[in-house]
Amino acid sequence: MSNSNVNSVLKEVLGTSIYILVVLLIALFTVKFIGQRTVVIGQSMERTLSNGDNLIVNKIGYRLHDPERFDIVVFPYRNDRTQKFVKRIIGLPGETVQIIDGVIYINGEVLEEYYGKEFMVDGGVAIDPVLLSEDEYFVLGDNRNNSMDSRVAEVGNIKRDELIGKVWIRITPFSEFGKVE
Repeated sequence: MSNSNVNSVLKEVLGTSIYILVVLLIALFTVKFIGQRTVVIGQSMERTLSNGDNLIVNKIGYRLHDPERFDIVVFPYRNDRTQKFVKRIIGLPGETVQIIDGVIYINGEVLEEYYGKEFMVDGGVAIDPVLLSEDEYFVLGDNRNNSMDSRVAEVGNIKRDELIGKVWIRITPFSEFGKVE
């Protein structure tokens, strides 16, 4: 093999290696700072999301603006940081949340919302007023009677820095592909 052939092969290997390295760095940057795939586990978000749905979570949005009421968010479970919860924001920082006879009250006013799958039987800790601090959110699953959420002390209120991001797109099942509202 001549020197020119060896140089040509080395240039090809080096070029391909640099290309692969750049693609990997872009992928790592995207997963770390922009978007992340997560899978719905369980039925707590039924009718909106189902067990096994694959989602893309927008991780950069909350760096630019505050989370809003009714956003569907992802956050880690406190007792097992590898497990991720998917829930809907109901209460915002500084608000008082209370659930009386299945009705959600925000600062004493009935919350008009239609995400709950059925009548909420248990208000959990929110039977008594829950005052959210300036960096806390109260979250519920849409399947209110089958959801471990802020009504349960071991989940509790979610701090802003615990939010991984907002659910953006459902990628599977393909028949449900699209933006999640």
